[in-house]
Amino acid sequence: MKDFCGRHALIIGGTGGIGKALAYELAQKGAAITVQGGSSQAHLDTTLKLLRAAGVQAQGFLCRLRSDSSVEQMLGRTAHPDILVCAWGPFKRGALETMSACDWHDLVWANLSLPGTLISAVLPEMLKRRWGRILLFGGTNTDTIRGFTTSAAYSAAKTALSVLAKSVVKQSAKAGIRCNVICPGLTDTEYTDADAVQYNHSQGVPPLSPEDIARVALTVLENPHINGTVIPVDHGLVL
Repeated sequence: MKDFCGRHALIIGGTGGIGKALAYELAQKGAAITVQGGSSQAHLDTTLKLLRAAGVQAQGFLCRLRSDSSVEQMLGRTAHPDILVCAWGPFKRGALETMSACDWHDLVWANLSLPGTLISAVLPEMLKRRWGRILLFGGTNTDTIRGFTTSAAYSAAKTALSVLAKSVVKQSAKAGIRCNVICPGLTDTEYTDADAVQYNHSQGVPPLSPEDIARVALTVLENPHINGTVIPVDHGLVL
């Protein structure tokens, strides 16, 4: 079934990893796709070829997301989406005493302020249309408040996405807007550190594939009854 025919999806981080896999799943459901990538023209070209082979309209562009002005530039290059997916967010490991002011600023900006800015930008048109789907991606084990020994700054920003999603729902659920967060476990993408993969295997838990996460994400986007939820997809592994 082409559940998303006539809908337009904007996927941040859509030229690789989970974002690319989800872009393909949405294309299979008939959505027109716009993907944002960071710096690789080869990744962008490969992704667009894959999406167009599914028979849908697909476009994309490269835009390094480093500041508010870069977000404005990106939003100026795409129509108002019906579906917003933010599948990008840089990770940095480090104990609290090693994090600089720049580390804090960069991690919180990319992993919390950016999704919030995007939501603020797309929500008015979604409210006018009385339909919208927003999907955010948290980090491993950030589905609830926990302490972290080596990723406190990153994980604090990702945990706060639950407040953002539930705030969207509180304001906009009656207007047909759905906003959820998926918190994947370690996912073996082209960006994944080999040591992290080795650690997961040592815990007896194989890494997930981008396609594993994308299939769960598609289920969430398709189901109008799932709203304001924070969903761990991590084999139950607690780090």
